[in-house]
Amino acid sequence: MLKIISSLEKCFVDDSISTKESLKKASLLKNEVFRFGACYIIAECVACNKLVMRLEIESPLAEYIRVWQVEHVPVKMPTETCRYDAYNLRTKPGLFPDLLTPLRDDKRIAVCENLESLYFELDTKGEVAPGEYKVTIRFVKDNSGELAEEATVVLNIIDAELPEKEMAVTQWFHCDCLQSYYETESFDERHWKIIKNFMKMAVDHGINMLLTPIFTPPLDTYEGGERPTTQLVDVVVENGEYHFGFDKLSRWVDLCDELGVKYFEISHLFTQWGGDHAPKVMATVDGEYTRIFGWETDARGEEYVGFLRTFIPQLIDFMKSKNGADKRCWFHISDEPTLETLEQYSASRKTIEDLLKDYPIIDALSKYEFYEQGITEIPVPSVNHIEAFLENNVPNLWCYYCIGQWNQVSNRFIAMPGARTRIIGTQFYKYNISGFLQWGYNFYYNQGSYGVVNPYINTDCERFGPAGDAFSVYPGRFGEPLPSMRLKLFHDALQDLAAFKLCESLYDKEFVLNLIEEEMPITFTKYPRDINYLPQLRDKINTAIAKKVSER
Repeated sequence: MLKIISSLEKCFVDDSISTKESLKKASLLKNEVFRFGACYIIAECVACNKLVMRLEIESPLAEYIRVWQVEHVPVKMPTETCRYDAYNLRTKPGLFPDLLTPLRDDKRIAVCENLESLYFELDTKGEVAPGEYKVTIRFVKDNSGELAEEATVVLNIIDAELPEKEMAVTQWFHCDCLQSYYETESFDERHWKIIKNFMKMAVDHGINMLLTPIFTPPLDTYEGGERPTTQLVDVVVENGEYHFGFDKLSRWVDLCDELGVKYFEISHLFTQWGGDHAPKVMATVDGEYTRIFGWETDARGEEYVGFLRTFIPQLIDFMKSKNGADKRCWFHISDEPTLETLEQYSASRKTIEDLLKDYPIIDALSKYEFYEQGITEIPVPSVNHIEAFLENNVPNLWCYYCIGQWNQVSNRFIAMPGARTRIIGTQFYKYNISGFLQWGYNFYYNQGSYGVVNPYINTDCERFGPAGDAFSVYPGRFGEPLPSMRLKLFHDALQDLAAFKLCESLYDKEFVLNLIEEEMPITFTKYPRDINYLPQLRDKINTAIAKKVSER
């Protein structure tokens, strides 16, 4: 049996194909990447419980379609033991669909008694005329060429294009994890090649801001420990004076420009959870390469503050020299400060904030007091603590999610339904969210960064958090990333956001919100759980767009 299904559907090997709803038709905008799935299973008893099929696609759109095999990964920690809600696919360990691998060139597929699935990605790049197109997928028996199964979906391409995304989106890009996993030297040629591969996939999926490691980012590192040196700025100390080399940073900026990165997210200037210490800073001191700052450094001590006040103006001057790239820089003080560390966070920030008065400073922090007391102008609260900020109409509001956002809110854990991951685009739109931050595009260490893990086996990074929280791409064999279903779902959320924006420009926001909330008011915790809600909503939005376009 073979069915075309929604891209929101996740198929487990022990699911019944009868529970999967067939996708018969859908609509998309001209420059939209449209995704759908297909699930299949043996419908007859055969020797060895396997049939080898060859996939064929018949469609005028065939040349624009890429096919991925959906692979199941081991999930030992789908949720935390005591922290999960009912809106998960499963809460027991097992094999979960997530990893996408390119279908082999020969298009041969083994069909067995377990339910498996494929993932289709249509990207016409705006090159195809508007109209209805059939896409028929067939399973042909490999040994005889006899047709075994086929299914068809009708896709309606609307004569309109998604606008460029205004919102800033970052998922933290961990260069040192690539260095460790692939066993390269820091920023050697092989490392740069791998970085480029991973950067490109990030940009292709809507990530337009990149964590830029001027110094090794002081993130998720056990106290007293250090992550492998990943430092784009060279530091030389001679006779007590600091000199800075920006050659690697220049190459980084050029690469980002080549691939379409819009913003540079300068790595944190102080340690995590309040900012009491300095990040790891390596320097050549009188000819010897050594660490000059780290856990032993008082963040607000004269030596480190003096270093920063020498460094930051030179960094800004350099970025200005790169075609005004300084205007694309966003800065961090310390990640996730708490009320208990409010005073030390504020004190660390004050040591250098006059130097950054013309630049935005963002940090993940969820207590409204930081904004209320004027300590931060652009807060980034978690989606489960955002209500106080919304109630007080905080402008330019960002949000984030990570391990702790598990109760009712959207997130991207492997165990969560596809609709739960994708709904966040609708929430971005309703609440005018200016930016989004997530901490792990490619984090392949365990908690505290004691060592590297194999994400194909340790999808929870040795029980750091629910499976999938730490990464949305897998490290491919040859230095290229392999996407997860969750990466694609989040990109679909961003495409939804862009479609809503386009519709608003043709009507108004009230019109769009009325379509979004026909069933119920949307919040960050309350939204329709039906797998058909988002596809049906997009069809309504697309129909409204098409109506206005036809009237021109």
